[in-house]
Amino acid sequence: MTTGFLGRTPDGRTTSLGRNGSDYTATLLGWALGAGEVVSWTDVPGVMTADPALVEEAYPLRRMSYWEALELANFGARMFHPRTMVPLIAAGIPMRIRRTMHLEDPGTLIDAHGDEDQTRPTSVTSLENLALLSVQWRSLTRPADAALRVLRAIAAGGITVWMANQAAHGQSVGIVVPAAEVDRAQALLTAELAREQADGEVEAVGVRQPVSLLTLVAEAMGQRPGVAGRFFHSLGGIGVNVLTSVQGASSRSVSCVVGAEDTAVAVRTVHAAFNLAHQNLSLFVLGKGSVGSELLGQVAAVGAALQHDHDLRLNVVGVADSRRAVFDRAGLALQGWRSSLDEASPDDTPWQKRYVALFDQIKRLPVPILVDCSGADGMEALYEEAFARGIHVVAANKKPLTIPWDARQALLAAARRGHREYLYETTVGASLPVIETLKDLVRTGDTVHLVEGSFSGTLGYLSNEIMAGVPLSEAVRQAHALGYTEPNPQDDLAGLDAARKTLILARELGHALELSDIEVTPFVAAELLAPRPLDAFLEALTDLDAAFAEKLAAARERGRVLRYLARVQLPKGAARAVLSVGPVYVPTEHPAARLRGTESFVAFTTERYSEYPLLVQGPGAGGAVTAAGVLADILRVGQKLRGR
Repeated sequence: MTTGFLGRTPDGRTTSLGRNGSDYTATLLGWALGAGEVVSWTDVPGVMTADPALVEEAYPLRRMSYWEALELANFGARMFHPRTMVPLIAAGIPMRIRRTMHLEDPGTLIDAHGDEDQTRPTSVTSLENLALLSVQWRSLTRPADAALRVLRAIAAGGITVWMANQAAHGQSVGIVVPAAEVDRAQALLTAELAREQADGEVEAVGVRQPVSLLTLVAEAMGQRPGVAGRFFHSLGGIGVNVLTSVQGASSRSVSCVVGAEDTAVAVRTVHAAFNLAHQNLSLFVLGKGSVGSELLGQVAAVGAALQHDHDLRLNVVGVADSRRAVFDRAGLALQGWRSSLDEASPDDTPWQKRYVALFDQIKRLPVPILVDCSGADGMEALYEEAFARGIHVVAANKKPLTIPWDARQALLAAARRGHREYLYETTVGASLPVIETLKDLVRTGDTVHLVEGSFSGTLGYLSNEIMAGVPLSEAVRQAHALGYTEPNPQDDLAGLDAARKTLILARELGHALELSDIEVTPFVAAELLAPRPLDAFLEALTDLDAAFAEKLAAARERGRVLRYLARVQLPKGAARAVLSVGPVYVPTEHPAARLRGTESFVAFTTERYSEYPLLVQGPGAGGAVTAAGVLADILRVGQKLRGR
């Protein structure tokens, strides 16, 4: 056993080995003694993939190379000093970082080979309390030597430079220094460039502080394409502004400077984007009806497979209905979520206001997503609060997309301004790819002339049942019991649900239309749709059973089938689309005549699909299929953030 930190010169004088002297002593002794391994005992379980104070899911690396360790040390990793690695590299001796109080932990092995999995980056580091200084050369008539002079002046002042870069021909240069040294650094540069500034050849020294230096270290950085691209893509995807950047000459690291306020979210995002661990998506689910409960069941069912096969972990941190909420930042036990919610204390504060307070906790979690499976009014205000806090939104709720046009545009602008995803595929056609198909047609330059379809799986189900001889009142009862209708079936029979979906599609085409612009013919007489309790409404429908049966018998004799169809028609030369929804008796050769059960179909007639429309068809109602579509949108958020 020997002490560390202190040493002796050849003439016998005691001297200090400086910072990390104890580790340096250990590696020197290991070299001298020909040790098989040097162990450094610390208070952490190894070299971490990120600062655990910023990234909860950070974990210790199993193995890394000497060169990766040196790269991390150069970017401020406090676990070891660059010179501690020199004896190890010279002698080829591995070093292991282990935690003192947990002898069972294997720690991190550092050797010449590193991890055999060269596809994984090593770690994400962040250095804070820095300042970015910039010098811009105005004259373009001759090559500038700004970088050389800037670095020489700063070096003469003994100031640490954490990063430096220059533009082509040295016309501009940026350096990153400790924030505590920024005044002195600025004074040194101003003095160095005083003559050029007086002649108007150089801009005044620019200063941006506080900033942080974010670095990704990867052994395969220069050997595998796309690493740097994904690094910057992940930051751009969440709206983090990169102030300047540089890739190390060793091709083992890429660094950028970000504002101090973006440090935590930037580190978490890069960590998740590179699959350093299972990417966590933190879900806060609103609504416990058929869609919400089915979604939670599906998350529980596929969670293990997603984690194993796709390194994706869905963590439900909260569930809420109109009066109660349960929240646990570590994640809820999905097997008992309903009992936990039922036992929560009720709160009659409007939930749009009540849950905003929870957003301040949710926004600190990895990839926070608000999942709206409710049918509540006024949710657009809640969405905007979420976007402002960096929370993504996935919604099956159609109502926020059918508010007045200007308000709808403001909602979408709030998502763009916050660089957050707002995905709502299930608002039309449940899990059918209707909205994305329409967007693709528009994005690829096609011209849409007509959108026609049975947008309501509910009314499609009712049409099929009553055409098969089931009384109207009984068919509505069955549809409601099966979860095919809105909470209030009158919305479906009034055509309001189908009208909302029609408006959503028309607006996706860029038409500034309102619900009042749609010609709506209800499925049943309007007088039956006056507000009343559900039981009373279902009872009133029995009076229509006989009349409906007669009309349907006559239609069958003419070879016609009852369907409830919607149309978005764009007449040639017209300024805006013409929208209509209502019951129609179609011939048996019509695409809608083939629908069964809750199937929906949408036909897009376009410039390219003029002779034969592009059809999208499948189940269009029900909690299970809608929940599957919501889950698919949730997974898209994770894929987009990872650049895949």
